[in-house]
Amino acid sequence: MVIFSLKRSTAPALLLLLFSLPMGCSAPGGAQSAGPDAASPAKSLSASADDWSRLFFRTSGWFGGDGIFAIPLDGKEFVPAGRKTRTLFVFSDSVIGQTRDEKTGSGDFKMIHNLVAYLEGSEPDPEQFEFYWPEGDDGKPASLFEPQTPQSQAGDYYWLGDGFVNVDADSTLYIFGYRVRDVPTGAFFEFEQVGVTLIAIPPGSEPPFREQRQLDTPFFYSREGGGQVTYGSGIFVNTASAGAPNPDGYIYVYGVAGPYQELFVARVLPGSFEDFGAWRFWDGQSWSADMRSAKAITKGVSHELSFSPLPDGRYALVHQLYGMTPDVAVQVAKSPVGPFFPTKDIWRCPEVDEDIDYFVYNAKAYPHLSGKGELLISYNVNSFDFFKDILTEAQFCRPRFIRLKL
Repeated sequence: MVIFSLKRSTAPALLLLLFSLPMGCSAPGGAQSAGPDAASPAKSLSASADDWSRLFFRTSGWFGGDGIFAIPLDGKEFVPAGRKTRTLFVFSDSVIGQTRDEKTGSGDFKMIHNLVAYLEGSEPDPEQFEFYWPEGDDGKPASLFEPQTPQSQAGDYYWLGDGFVNVDADSTLYIFGYRVRDVPTGAFFEFEQVGVTLIAIPPGSEPPFREQRQLDTPFFYSREGGGQVTYGSGIFVNTASAGAPNPDGYIYVYGVAGPYQELFVARVLPGSFEDFGAWRFWDGQSWSADMRSAKAITKGVSHELSFSPLPDGRYALVHQLYGMTPDVAVQVAKSPVGPFFPTKDIWRCPEVDEDIDYFVYNAKAYPHLSGKGELLISYNVNSFDFFKDILTEAQFCRPRFIRLKL
């Protein structure tokens, strides 16, 4: 989820994350332990993917932001991208403007809540990479997606979750939107998440997506034991058309909640994706129609993550350990609901050592943009003193990439 807004605020996810650091090795509710394997040599399997990190180092237009999710518009989530592959990158809070000598002046940028970019092909080629955001009536950058649902109120805005193209139904592009509302209190945290929206974009639609539909969903609720479950943190399209190696035909949608950063999962058939009554939730034993019966399948994850098949028939859950620690983590699972092997810390993000205020968060993988025998993974970098640091280090707030050898 997103971290900063125009009011020097942090997202609801951060409020949870600040109070969700590890508190023991056993997860409540029967979830598998997510404690790191301290003896693991897994970090030797990762290396910087500087070519992809450089793609997001920009001096004008979009030059910083968080998110990110990457959606292959042909729906082939687990098929290596080719020259004709078009990938939609989804960003949340983003800064747009001009930089000089890697610095900005106080009036040289504007922050908006969300936008998108398109990459043509499989390589991190800046000539094939283009951002899009609309302009407001004042001619200045504006957010691409604005809440329009019956439950929305004036002043609400979106941070964006994961998305996919529903090739097995009618090729609608779906993106989860976290609806957020300012709640002035005079404290540091001056807003709250108030809902989860499903944004539906018909095939062939281009920005500004005037044909979009927005649906209020029930997939944001308080759970017994504390915390609110937010679905849309990651999507696993387990279908033959997506290139899944062992498809069962379901779309799996993952959600996160609670002080332990617990992971929940729902599934639904592609043709019923907008029929929220058809969704089923893993209760630890079976798939239940009762959303509130869902049980955590692991813990210690981040509010943005990925779940991907591995060549050996297992699966990889990629996330930032406990949301905002310096470690990118992987958990191998035997199925989309587990059980999970112990967490492997595969990368310590060096950016946390560059500035006392820098933090990292929301790691995830990009299977269709990964080379053979590896996973391409990103994580975000931000600062607790954002509006000061951006004046002197304009490009610090952007994704960094690594490659994990499988």
